[in-house]
Amino acid sequence: MDLGLKGKKAIVVGGARGIGYSIAELFAREGCDLAITARNDDSVKDSVANLRKYGTKVIGSGCDVSDADAFRDWMQATDEELGGCDILVPVTSASGGTGSLKYWDKNFAVDVMGPVRAIDAVLEGMTERGEGSIVLIGTTSALEAMGGPQAYNALKASLITYGKQLALAHGKDGIRVNVVSPGPVEFEGGNWEMLKGAMEKFYNSLIRKHPQGRFGKPEEIARCVGFLASPAASWCNGSHLVVDGGFTDCTHF
Repeated sequence: MDLGLKGKKAIVVGGARGIGYSIAELFAREGCDLAITARNDDSVKDSVANLRKYGTKVIGSGCDVSDADAFRDWMQATDEELGGCDILVPVTSASGGTGSLKYWDKNFAVDVMGPVRAIDAVLEGMTERGEGSIVLIGTTSALEAMGGPQAYNALKASLITYGKQLALAHGKDGIRVNVVSPGPVEFEGGNWEMLKGAMEKFYNSLIRKHPQGRFGKPEEIARCVGFLASPAASWCNGSHLVVDGGFTDCTHF
């Protein structure tokens, strides 16, 4: 299927590794001009160099999304250098943690205000052009009381509602907003790889419970994001797509 992405301009916030990098790679492979960022400037530079092999314009630099002023400046400068933004995918996350209020502040700054500020930076331009696509990244942990009371689950859940609100408010402007919630995804240097070493019994117990006997791969999430972001998904707006291989039990909702 031709997704119709060639020539589009995409920004992936948190696109230097894992799921974010796979999303950025899919866009580059499909012919999008692209901008990425992450906290580690060296990691961003390496990823930009790798992504340029697909022959499109790829730019990027390090930025901490929890620094409101710095992130606003990065988004504005990137939008100008890229020549606008057709597709926005904010991926950055502060991950999970229990037992301390500091996690709430950190997750709010990164998981909630990061996407909110990114969207605020591109919304006017998308509205003026009469088109745009935003894909928010949730988590299946937002659908279950997984891992005990914690900021990550609760605040990621807020993005699902926010995405729907945006979709209803800006559909008239030609802007589509959808949410993808991945289940457990394993990649080199990721949380699940670390848990495999630190909590092997817990890791193995989840693998045994999974219908497909494995965790997901970043590229499996990226393909779903790419579809929803593309003109091929023109009638998808306000959707929430769970991508977990059937792992999440939502029967009690």
